[in-house]
Amino acid sequence: MSQQHAHNSPGLRAWLGLLVILGPVLLVSMDGSILFLAMSRVSQALTPTADQALWILDIYGFAVGSLLIAFGNIGDRYGRLRLLMIGTAAFGIGSAGAAFAPSPELLIVARALMGVAGATLLPSALAVLSELFTEPRRRAQAIGIFAAAFAAGFAIGPVAGGILLERFWWGSVFLINLPVIALFLFFAPILLREVRATRPGHVDALSVVTSAAGLLLTIYGLKYSAAEGLSTVPVLVGIAGLVLLAWFARRQRSLRHPLIEFSLFRDRVFTVAIITGLLPLAAWSATAYLAGIYLQSVLDLPVLRAALLALPGAAVLTVTCVVTPFLVDRIGKRTALVICHLSIAAGLLSLLPTSITGGIGWYVASTTIAGIGYGICFSVVADTAVGAVPAERAGSAGAIAETSNEIGNALGIALLGSLAALVFRLQGPDLAPTLDGTLQLPDLAPAVVVEAKTAFVAGLHVIAAVAVVLHTALGVLALRWLPGSVTAQAGSDIRSGDTTDRAEV
Repeated sequence: MSQQHAHNSPGLRAWLGLLVILGPVLLVSMDGSILFLAMSRVSQALTPTADQALWILDIYGFAVGSLLIAFGNIGDRYGRLRLLMIGTAAFGIGSAGAAFAPSPELLIVARALMGVAGATLLPSALAVLSELFTEPRRRAQAIGIFAAAFAAGFAIGPVAGGILLERFWWGSVFLINLPVIALFLFFAPILLREVRATRPGHVDALSVVTSAAGLLLTIYGLKYSAAEGLSTVPVLVGIAGLVLLAWFARRQRSLRHPLIEFSLFRDRVFTVAIITGLLPLAAWSATAYLAGIYLQSVLDLPVLRAALLALPGAAVLTVTCVVTPFLVDRIGKRTALVICHLSIAAGLLSLLPTSITGGIGWYVASTTIAGIGYGICFSVVADTAVGAVPAERAGSAGAIAETSNEIGNALGIALLGSLAALVFRLQGPDLAPTLDGTLQLPDLAPAVVVEAKTAFVAGLHVIAAVAVVLHTALGVLALRWLPGSVTAQAGSDIRSGDTTDRAEV
């Protein structure tokens, strides 16, 4: 009886530990999108220049995406809980600084600190979970809940921002982080334990700097080339970033203790899962960004109502994240990945009937259907990345999974967003480079307004069609590449060193 009690007690402690971890994870993802609705208030209060406004929005994602791999490795070597505590405290300091920033420059600095702190939180939190839940099925459930919180944060960020902005000043969107951070800092030392990798060696500082700088410069070059067109400086910056990343990849192969185990990508399951982390996020970010403009500027919906229309899709996405581990255990990862890509394709296909006179129902249907695929994407990518590596490399593997999401998010707006902008320039009235810029011009004739809105919707349709083709192709690739016996248990076989083939029951 005492043995049974000893077995059950850690389980309760583990689930309470998961609950504590989810707070910072939710904040990190929410702060990636919560400023979308607050930027107009920020602009009124701080009057940033156009470039400063872009940096206020982008510096957070730049910092998170460029440092995830580095901090995943540092946490493996020097202590995941320690890094988690330091990162959460830094996130709180950055949040307070952002809330009360008196100038655009200081707000940019505070957002950068929040991004650096966010990069420490995600891989460390995922690695701590892998230690709390050592039994494969429970670990998959926990990671599914973790992924659901991360995904839900992106979806509810604008909604939370809209509600706060109705009653409080713009800094409130940052101050709501502080109570959650305080609770985490109090309970984490009680419920979580420090875990370090037993792996020998030291962190290669040059690799840390190179990976961070390469990702930062590449994302910067892509986003600014998309926003402002091809010009010398962004193109050169992007090329410099790609060169650094190529040199980083070469260096990893020669190091005894590399930051990234590129040999992981020899596993087709791991590779397809990481691609699944990248491309769906690209489609999601681009279509969500453009659909937000469509609802507000084409259909003239209030900001809060537009945000609330995303809730059905967010709910489906969150539930799917939680149930995906059970689904995968029964049908296998190959079938789950095929369902993932085909449901996203079907959801995005539902955007094609939208028009300048109506499309709310089609938008809700699109986000709801695609939410199934996005939920599978979040859950399968995280579980596969952590499950396919030895326990001491869990932080770095989790960082690769989260980095694929962040880079996918950046690439979606940079590449697909620029394609939509190109369609608008070709088909629009050619009075301003964007729909909002055109609609703000004085004395517009009704026919010009219709022309501008029609051109924007055409761009949205092109993006949706491209994403449908890509996801259909990925579904076929998953069907052809992955073995039918790939289940959620496969990750535990790899971690334990068991290479014996398993047949599905």
